[in-house]
Amino acid sequence: MAFGIVHFFPGGTKEQYDASIAAVHPSDGSLPQGQIFHAAGASAGGWTILAVHDTRGSWEKFRDTTLMPTMQAGIEGGFASQPVETEIDIETVKP
Repeated sequence: MAFGIVHFFPGGTKEQYDASIAAVHPSDGSLPQGQIFHAAGASAGGWTILAVHDTRGSWEKFRDTTLMPTMQAGIEGGFASQPVETEIDIETVKP
């Protein structure tokens, strides 16, 4: 079953997003292994990212081996705070 995660960064900006994505996504512009969809943009009060992974396990692997260690080490120009997160067990994914 696909798994979605919504990250909302209060007060987040495009510049912080660009710095953060550059630090945690592959440099060739592709998605991390297991991620099948990525969308991001300004939202009321901050910046929102929606990531869809092929399974919860692929999300957890990315989170535990790449995302959290990189964010905890600090990303120059990246998001200054932890996001508010919403998890979604996705029933349907359409192109």
